[in-house]
Formats: sequence, C-alpha cells, structure tokens
Amino acid sequence: MRVRIPFLDRIWRVKSSLKLEESLSVPEAFERLDTLLSAQGTDYTVDGNTLTYVKTNPAAQDKLATFTGGTLTVVPEEGATRLHYDVTSTALFLCFLAPLVFLAFGQFAYLVNEVEKPGIAAELEEEKKEEEQQAKDEQAIELHWIDKLLGAPTPKQPGEEDQEEKARDGRDGDRDEDEVEGNHSPETAYVIAGIFALIYLVGRFLEPYLLKRTFRWALTRPGEVEDLEDNKEMEADAKFAPQGGGPSQT
Repeated sequence: MRVRIPFLDRIWRVKSSLKLEESLSVPEAFERLDTLLSAQGTDYTVDGNTLTYVKTNPAAQDKLATFTGGTLTVVPEEGATRLHYDVTSTALFLCFLAPLVFLAFGQFAYLVNEVEKPGIAAELEEEKKEEEQQAKDEQAIELHWIDKLLGAPTPKQPGEEDQEEKARDGRDGDRDEDEVEGNHSPETAYVIAGIFALIYLVGRFLEPYLLKRTFRWALTRPGEVEDLEDNKEMEADAKFAPQGGGPSQT
C-alpha cells in the first residue's frame, strides 16, 4: 500500500533508520538483504543505493510478510553504514479499519432497536391489557363437591395456562423489558471492535521493533536470517530438556 497521506499514513507506514558499526558498500549490503527479499512472491528492483520491493501474497514464514512493500536505502558513513527504510503494511491497515467497521455494525444495530422499540412496546402493552381484561371476565372455576369426593383433578385457574406457556418458552418476568430493548444486540460488535483495536495497538508498536531487529540480523549475520527463529526454539528446548543421561544400552 503506497498511498501517501500526511500524518494519516502513519497508521500503516513505518519509516526509520538503522545504523551499523560496520562499513559496508551498497552492493554488499543489498547482497546481505537478499536473503530477506528472495522469498516467493517478492519482486524488487535496485536503483543506485535504493532498493524498492513489493510482496504479493507472502507466506507466513516470510520475515517481511507484515510489510508488503517499501524502499530500502543504504548510505555509507564514516566507519559505519546506515540503512533507511520506508515500508507499508496492509495488515496494519486492515487491523485499523476492522474496529471502525464493527463499531458501525454496533451503531446500526442500536439504531434498528431504537426504530423498532415503540412498536414493540405498544404491542406488549396491548397484550397486557387483553390479559387483564380476560382475567376480569373469567371467574375462578371450582369443582362440585361430588367431583372432589371422586378425586377429580382441580381445573386450572384463569392465567395459569399462560404462566405455564411462558415457562415452556423459557420466558421469565423480565420478558417485556428484554423485548422492548430490542432483538439486535450491539454488544458483540463492540467486543470484536475492541479486540481488533487491541491487536492493532500491539502490532503497531511490536512489528516495527521486530522489523528493525530482522534488518540488523540480516546485515550483521549474513546467511543466518533463516536461523533467527530456529535459535529461539533451540534455546527453549534446551531450557526444558531433562538433565543427565539415561541408562546406557549395550
């Protein structure tokens, strides 16, 4: 993503530099960076001391998968070398947009509830009036004393059937209030928006640090970039490996 909008493009753009305490020529520096740029789906061109690269559908194992395009400029200094890089990240851009999209969904659900609320409230009020009127019109049913002697079951009183029907439907006394609030809850959209916002904030500060570390590793330890993650795994395995040897076998 090469769109340049002052201040706003900082959302998905990382621009910084890296100084090496080693004097490298421009071809030598690019030769060391070639390990990062030779991954599948990567195209790059070199113009003088500036390298421009673009990644198309990079693999997850690609060390520069987060930053899919940018420019790298090598500037030799006295007794040192400075790498200037200006890169962009589609992933950061999408993570920034995601919370806004889900916030819009949440607001839309809230507006729908507000529009439907008067109609739901009026309908529930009408049902309540009808139930009250029906209760007034009906009288309590009592068994004849002969039926009682014969053990006939007591008939259900007016309103009891309605209560049993509500219980079967899983509705309680707060049903009216819940229905008036609406059936489209915006809470889920707000939670997802918060998750994506957290992912963006973490990535916006963590990914530039990891990028600089990757460039430093490639320039100071040529040919060892692929071992960057492997070394961490080996250290972790050694940390938790059992100490001492097992029984010898003959």
